[in-house]
Amino acid sequence: MTDWEALSARAGIACHDLVGWMMWDRRAIAGYEALGVPDGTGWVVAWRLASLGEVTPAVAAAAAYSINPSIITAVMNLYRGATDTESILTVRDAAVETGLADIAPGLADQLAEVAEPLWRGVDAVHLGARPMFAAHRARSRPANIHSGLSAWLAANCLRELRGDNHWALCASEDLDDVEVGLLHSAMIDLEEYGTEEWIARSRGNDDDAVAAGWARLEAKGLASDRALNDEGRRFRLDLEARTDTLTAPAWQAVGEQATSTFCELVEPHHDAFVARIDATAGPRWMPAVRVKTHPRPA
Repeated sequence: MTDWEALSARAGIACHDLVGWMMWDRRAIAGYEALGVPDGTGWVVAWRLASLGEVTPAVAAAAAYSINPSIITAVMNLYRGATDTESILTVRDAAVETGLADIAPGLADQLAEVAEPLWRGVDAVHLGARPMFAAHRARSRPANIHSGLSAWLAANCLRELRGDNHWALCASEDLDDVEVGLLHSAMIDLEEYGTEEWIARSRGNDDDAVAAGWARLEAKGLASDRALNDEGRRFRLDLEARTDTLTAPAWQAVGEQATSTFCELVEPHHDAFVARIDATAGPRWMPAVRVKTHPRPA
């Protein structure tokens, strides 16, 4: 019998690999700058926020969840003063296949064979409390549905679905944006990151916000002396497992064979995707791609 939670986790990592490099893609940033955004500032989140259309920064911050709202506001003000969301998404789409060709030659053509089942998974689940997924799914699909771009866009929708599912669980546990950044340190190699605070600070949180985040986690019994304790780590791993369970129905709709094929196509290029992020953003960015398998709660 298929372990759908494990296969969902595996596919989630493959989606992170396939999509994450776009946040710092130099070709896309150059196109974004050409739209009139000074130095292409904010592309790291603008290409995701653009899918939401003309919402307020507060709504966008709620959807993005883990990024400090002041960062969201600043980025949206920058691009709204220069361009429109449709143009931003056009820049993104134009960068996909050329970027993949640089990182993993031939992968885009191979992914075309699983584009249709990936979209089947996208279409199989409801939109309730899934704003980023809903926004991306509502976009017009490529005329050539059997293409690398089409597969990438479908995988991106499934990645956003997993993210929305995770945020729904975090909200149900009354975790704020700083707490989720601190808790994510349970998922990464601390020797690589150096501190449990790096992720929360990378999302735009200052000393006071981080201190308040630790205080909230300590009050919940998830941290002690500004560090996650065993219960905090167990809790975070359980959140990850619950996220996989919530996302599994979409992958069941994709189908076991197509999901396995998707993973098998992407996984050999994991190191190349990480190297691309290291080269364009620097080490430690995109922590979701820096574990090949998700640890499980004890």
